[in-house]
Amino acid sequence: LAATLPGSLGLLPSASVGGAVGLFEPVHGSAPDIAGQGKANPIAAILSGAMMLDELGRPEAARAVRHGVEAALAEGYRTADLWREGLTYASTDEMGARIRDHAVQFINQVPA
Repeated sequence: LAATLPGSLGLLPSASVGGAVGLFEPVHGSAPDIAGQGKANPIAAILSGAMMLDELGRPEAARAVRHGVEAALAEGYRTADLWREGLTYASTDEMGARIRDHAVQFINQVPA
């Protein structure tokens, strides 16, 4: 039901876990009409990676990834699907870099 909200598909991670193998992927499908344009929202894929890290027993790394997403969004960065006046437009690569930078900063602040 929540996936029907406009613009939300780029935010929804998913996991199919059971048996020996898990599959972690964004809920959304493909978007060939924007391929190569830097407009795709990477957040669902990144959050799917965080779910995988949790499943692999790396909760601290998963927390850092989720923090990176939250911090980039809190700064006002948005990809084309979520951008509106007053926010900072970010390409796919720029959004990924902001998330990465915040995740690394989070890791460096957490005591070992």
